[in-house]
Amino acid sequence: MNYLAIIVITFISGVVGTGLGGLVGAVLRRESNKIVSLLLSFAAGIMLAVVCFDLMSEPIEMMKSGEMGWYTPIIVVAAVIVGYALVYLLNIAIDKKTNREVKHIDENHPATADDLDELIHADHFETHKREKSNLFVAGLVMMTAIALHNLPEGMVIGASYAITPNLTSNLFSGAGFVMAIVIGLHNIPEGMAVSVPLISGGMGKTKATLLTALSGLPTVFGALIGYALGGINQIMLTLSLGFASGAMLYVVFGELLPEAILMWKSKLPALSLFIGVLVGFLLVMF
Repeated sequence: MNYLAIIVITFISGVVGTGLGGLVGAVLRRESNKIVSLLLSFAAGIMLAVVCFDLMSEPIEMMKSGEMGWYTPIIVVAAVIVGYALVYLLNIAIDKKTNREVKHIDENHPATADDLDELIHADHFETHKREKSNLFVAGLVMMTAIALHNLPEGMVIGASYAITPNLTSNLFSGAGFVMAIVIGLHNIPEGMAVSVPLISGGMGKTKATLLTALSGLPTVFGALIGYALGGINQIMLTLSLGFASGAMLYVVFGELLPEAILMWKSKLPALSLFIGVLVGFLLVMF
């Protein structure tokens, strides 16, 4: 019953949220960039607060209560590093595979993404959109890149629910529910940022919306993994929380904030991030 509840709530958060964003993006196109930028940075702030003030602090509370040993902070830090590094390396692997096929990327190109389409790998799709033999592969690569951060996002939801007592009766409370809501809200502008370049590249609105929605499916798988690992024992719960936190920190600093800044080069996304952190802190405390 617990697994079914997690599947339903993460399906809504991941697939429905991303698909809704894709649909909105198909209608509004790029005129909504400023709003999307603020929503992305606000969601990043809430995620940052929940990770730092709740998920990473939970193992410390277990240590203080005697359930874990003095080495707990070391395990947390190590798991955070592994989670961050894994998502980082996966992104590098995709870039290494696809960048050589994108004409404007050469030895003189900046090492970091300086364009939104480049950040979400839409430029690779653009390169092959008129080559039928490579179009499927290009679309698959882009979908993989989009779905990449949805898996750790799901793990964060699952790991958060793993520390929730009596999950079925507390499904709509605690850190897990907060993260499900925030990730679902953030998936809306994220889906908008994904569907727009697909449609601009010539893909039909319906197909682009469905593809965008499917990219949110890994959220469900990630949640099941995070919840299952967290329920084995205290050490595995600590590792799961740390790994999910590290992966989410990469999503915040390596995906959401760069996207927000590239969509609107202003100081307001930073202010939105600040407000998001404060709101996230209040959600965790109450």
